[in-house]
Parts: sequence; structure tokens; C-alpha cells
Amino acid sequence: MESKLIVQHLTKIYGNNTAKAYEMLKQGLPNDEIRKKTKQVVGVRDASFAVNEGECFVIMGLSGSGKSTLLRCINQLIKPTAGKIILDGQNLAILPSKELIEIRRKKIGMVFQRFALLPNRTIVDNVAYGLEVQSMPRDERYKKSLAAIEMVGLKGWEHYYPANLSGGMQQRVGIARALATNPDVLLMDEPFSALDPLIRQDMQDELLEIQKKLHKTIIFITHDLDEALKIGERIALMKDAQIVQIGEPEDILLSPATEYVARFVENVNRSKALTASTVMMKPRSIIHPRTGPRTALHLMEKYGISSLFVTDQQGGLIGYIKPEDAAELINQGIKKLDTIIKDDAPTTNLDTPLSDLLEILAHTKIPVAVIDEQNILKGVLVRGAVIAGLAGERMRFDE
Repeated sequence: MESKLIVQHLTKIYGNNTAKAYEMLKQGLPNDEIRKKTKQVVGVRDASFAVNEGECFVIMGLSGSGKSTLLRCINQLIKPTAGKIILDGQNLAILPSKELIEIRRKKIGMVFQRFALLPNRTIVDNVAYGLEVQSMPRDERYKKSLAAIEMVGLKGWEHYYPANLSGGMQQRVGIARALATNPDVLLMDEPFSALDPLIRQDMQDELLEIQKKLHKTIIFITHDLDEALKIGERIALMKDAQIVQIGEPEDILLSPATEYVARFVENVNRSKALTASTVMMKPRSIIHPRTGPRTALHLMEKYGISSLFVTDQQGGLIGYIKPEDAAELINQGIKKLDTIIKDDAPTTNLDTPLSDLLEILAHTKIPVAVIDEQNILKGVLVRGAVIAGLAGERMRFDE
């Protein structure tokens, strides 16, 4: 997949003698020692990562870890001490101010934690502000703004003022304002952290729905692990101005790179964070409709399993059979399985959270079939593997 944004060895040091501090940083000295010897503060330390086109990339960490500084370095609101920020092949760190302003206006959208709305402007005028700065004609910018307002679910509120809206609604305006300019990259700095928990969950869901439609490249900052696991396709975890691990949510949970990461994730609700694809297993055996009952029964006895999934030649799920039914066909001298294939197998999709499957797993007598959008059987879920996944063990093994 093509990278939309590449950050290479990005470093930010605060102070008036950064050169000496940077040399010490390159020598590997810790942040505290650099601060004691130079009075300079390391805000971001040698950060490198790439964000793919259309990806939602989350940067998370506790307060003071450097995540917001890193975000502001990306759009040059804060000038980095060293490193490259490459957007579509251009290094933003060395662009002249005029070119950088144009990129901010047209390619990068920003959503802030505290909404940053203009109180004396109506909602539609707030959303249209970025287009107004671009000198877009009034009719055209209002048309685009109204479309963005409708996308975030605020149709009918166009002519109200920010003070008339709740916190969640104001943040929707902030998102609409960023989307109205149709930016390539959307930077979101803890946009939901000031909201009440229930409103925050609604806004997370809203963002995911918008992303399904628009496929924007998003860099999302948060200090909340549950939020990161819900929103992020990949997560960069920061500590003491450094990125300590980058990976998909499952990687962060099941394969923490350091003791700090392990402690960070130890209390997370794994059933909400992990998906069916994380703990599914490859079926030990499958059969096709033309398979005879003797072969089917032999396979079940060989692998010690109490059911067999039946697929077509392309791997599409048809159903399953039970051993007692296969034995009855043998007794009757019937050589085809058609009459005993059951079509009530429990199924789920690859990205279904385990929390949505626990009740099904508790009551089903056969494994849950994991299928893709084309009904192709990709794997199966059994209780043992799910329990292991929830306990924090990575288990991808045969049934």
C-alpha cells in the first residue's frame, strides 16, 4: 500500500541551545540527562513512521509523552529541530512559508480538542471559513459547507451559533469545517477528550462511519487506549517523547514490545478490542458436497471433531454435517451428502469484536464459521482459542 505521509527521524527540542542538546540526543543520552546538562527539553525524539493512503493512524500516550507536539510538527505549527515530514513527495520541513500555507489550506485539515469555533459566526459560516480563506465564491463555499454539515448529522442547524449547540454538536462542526476543504490528510488532536463518555462514544462511531464513506488519511491523537483500539488501523504508542511500539491493535495487545506497553494494555477489555480474525483457527478439514459419507466420517474420527464444514470448490460456505448423520447414510447405502448438510451454522465476519460473539460461543455446539464478504470460509472460532485470546495469548493454530 502506498504511503501518503512519511515521517523520518523527527526530533523536536525546546530551548535556545538546541544544537548541543541534539548532539547529546544523537549520542543516545536520556532525556533527563539532556535536560539537566543543557536546560533544553526533548519534546519528540527520533520519531519515524509512515501513514498509508486512506489509513486511520493513531498516536497515543499519556500526558507529556510528546504526541501533540509530534502532530503539530507534522503540519509545521511547531518547527521540528530535525527530521523530514514528506507529504506526497514534498518535505514540508523545508518548504517556503508561502507554499506551506497553501498546503495547510488545501491538503491538511485540523480538528482541535476545544472545537476552536468562532462564536460570532453561524454554523455554516464557521464551516465555510477555510473555503473563505481560499477566496472561494460564496455560493460555492456554502454549497460545500452545507454538504459537510449534513455529513456530520447537523442538517437544520446551519444558521444557529456555537453557543446554541452542545459540546458534541460543536465538535461535529469542527469536523465538518475540516472536511469542507476536502483535505488529503486530517489531523485530529484529542478531538473527543473534552466530551462526556456517552457523547464521546457516539462521536467515535460517527467518525468511523464518515471514514467508511470518505477514506481519508487520518492521524488521530488520543490518551485513551480503548479509543485508540476502536479507531486505529495501526497505533503508535509514545512514552517520554519516543515511539515505543507501532502495530495493529492486535499486535499492541497480544505482543507488547516492552514492559511499559504490557503494563499499559493489561487492563484493557480484550473482548471489545480483539476481533474474530485475531483468534480464528484454520479448520483441520473441510469437505465438498460430492464427498462420500465414509470419507466424511473417517475425517471426523481422524481429527476428533464433531462436525465438518462443507464448502463449494471456491471455498464458499454451504453448511456442515454431523457424524451421526453420516453414519446413518452409510447404513442406508447412500453415497451423497446432500440430504444431511445443515445450513444453520453460526457465522461471523472477520472484523466482528469478540464481545459480540461471546453469547453465541457459549451456546453453539459447533465452531463458529468466520466468513468474508463473498461468503468464503476463512477460519473457525472455538471456545479454547477465544479464551486464550482474551487471556492475552496469541493462538493461531489448527482446530
